Amino acid sequence: MSRESLYRTLIFIAAAVLAILFFPRRSETSFTYHLNRPWTHQLLTAPFDIPIYMDSISKAAKIDSINKEFIPVFKEDKNIINSIDSEINSLSGISPSQKNNLKSEIDKIYSVGVVDPATAKIISDNSLTEVRFITGNSLVRKPVSFITPREAYSRLSEAIGQSADMHRAISDLHSTGRILPNISIDSVANSRLYREQLQPIEAATGVLQKGERIVDRGEKVTPQIYSVLTTYEEMLKSNDKRTQTSNLSLIVGQSLYVIILITSLFFYLYIYRKAEFKLPKRILVIVTSIVGLFIASSIVSSIFTSGLYVIPFAILPIMLTVFFDSRTAHFCNIIEVLMCAVFSAFPFEFIVIQILGGIAAIFSLKELSRRSQLLRTAFIVFATYTLSYISFELLQYGELSPTIWKVILYFGANAVLISFAYILIFVFEKIFGLTSMVTLVELCDINNPLLRRLSEECPGTFQHSMSVSTLASGAAMKINANVLIVRAGALYHDIGKTVNPAFFTENQHGVNPHDALDPTQSARIIIRHVTDGLRLASEYKLPQVLKDMICQHHGKSVTKYFYKIYEKQHPGEEIDKSLFMYPGPNPASREASVLMMADSVEAASRSLTDHSQEAISSLVNDIIDSQIRDGLHNESPISFRDIRLIKESFISRLRTMYHVRVAYPK
Repeated sequence: MSRESLYRTLIFIAAAVLAILFFPRRSETSFTYHLNRPWTHQLLTAPFDIPIYMDSISKAAKIDSINKEFIPVFKEDKNIINSIDSEINSLSGISPSQKNNLKSEIDKIYSVGVVDPATAKIISDNSLTEVRFITGNSLVRKPVSFITPREAYSRLSEAIGQSADMHRAISDLHSTGRILPNISIDSVANSRLYREQLQPIEAATGVLQKGERIVDRGEKVTPQIYSVLTTYEEMLKSNDKRTQTSNLSLIVGQSLYVIILITSLFFYLYIYRKAEFKLPKRILVIVTSIVGLFIASSIVSSIFTSGLYVIPFAILPIMLTVFFDSRTAHFCNIIEVLMCAVFSAFPFEFIVIQILGGIAAIFSLKELSRRSQLLRTAFIVFATYTLSYISFELLQYGELSPTIWKVILYFGANAVLISFAYILIFVFEKIFGLTSMVTLVELCDINNPLLRRLSEECPGTFQHSMSVSTLASGAAMKINANVLIVRAGALYHDIGKTVNPAFFTENQHGVNPHDALDPTQSARIIIRHVTDGLRLASEYKLPQVLKDMICQHHGKSVTKYFYKIYEKQHPGEEIDKSLFMYPGPNPASREASVLMMADSVEAASRSLTDHSQEAISSLVNDIIDSQIRDGLHNESPISFRDIRLIKESFISRLRTMYHVRVAYPK
């Protein structure tokens, strides 16, 4: 097994392992249901005996009735009266008869009952007219006529008349706080009696036996069915033995599910995207995107309900469309959605909505060349999500649920996150060495430092590059090749000429330094502009796609001019062609083939004196046919139809570039 094959295998294995690790570990069957809404799952029967409890609505009504009718229990502290009697006996300044009179009045007050202010407020707030006391083994009801200590002192002052000595005695009792509450709430008794009244409500009203139907698809989830489902799920969680067995089965099922999906991705790349499959780094980009989004979905969905609707799944097809192609983006989006559907409460709804959102993102973003395109795509995805969700609500329930605005808000947050895909694209470019259309657009700016250097040091080469860019871009558009790659490649393909500009005819002004050199030396200098270009590309951190265009725009062709001169100077001698051959490799893409053809045709067209259609057509056909005969395009996926369209485009463009102007009068 080669090193690349080993890397590919390890990438797919690591992806499967990570996905399995982040799958939800719910051993019980998970259902999502709502009160008074149709049951959306299949027929559910009881796998074991399930006790039937009072439904939540009836239970709430019963509890409310108990709360309204419950009469609280109070208790009386008789020791308070004995304590106050001893205090009165110790008072000075009043006669024994006055002490007896004071005791009598205090006994009357305590017979009514004294409570603290907090208890008085509870009685007032609850509008209690009677309370209960425990007498022996029975409860006795008494009307509420309790007073506070402050009110007790007021009553006592009114009852004793005008005696100054008695008022002084009462003042002493008041200042020392001797009149204490003798009535208080009996919390222990209240709690016990309240629980006794709740017991019939909490107890099971029946048993749903094993095998009996709980609920069937389409049936309305009534309060009673809702209560049974809740009990069923709680019993599943508490059954440890069943949980362990189910967990093992679940892990096996999840592993098979992940392996099937990852294997599908493997064969898709192997069969339909061989170029990407041969490069482990490209596979790593795809797998990292899928698994990373899956892990994020696992974490978010475990934090809050409906969290999946916040995850910007459309970022995956957006990024893969930018870096690869729409077909790969769509296939990977399907894989991602099928993997993440296990987190969703409604898998079918989730799958349809996310696939439609991914399709909308791909269709709205054929080429990402401006930031504003992401905003437009985010809005289109938001609209697709919203309309799809509304359609499902109407199809399943016949009406929109009250919580629909919450879900639409999630979709809005999703759209905002999608608009940040630009940052993620930039990060992937730096980490994996990828090239987006936005980067190519920026590189095509003639104010770029390297292009500005080319225009200043090699103005002739710069004009040649601009002409090649115009010529090649038109042809690329005709054959549906990547126009931006061709345009950028054309602008940078000859940057190596900045090292020795005077040795290239377009930069010469009457003096040709090749006249003093041997043809092999001249060929070596000319050929070196490719390696010099690659060195400059690395120095200026140009993307790999432009480096490929630089080294492939001549392929393994021969510098025919110097080869022919050498051939004339050495008649009959066997010539080593490698001395005059570019290092290559030959074009490996349609874009590189277009650039090679455009470069040769544009350079040759400058020597034409006759710019008629016949002369231009002959030039274009001769040059391109010669390259094909030399096998320079054998490694490129370009077709005969593409070549015909390229020729037609070149001829049309050159006729426009060299059209004869009208002679202006002097």
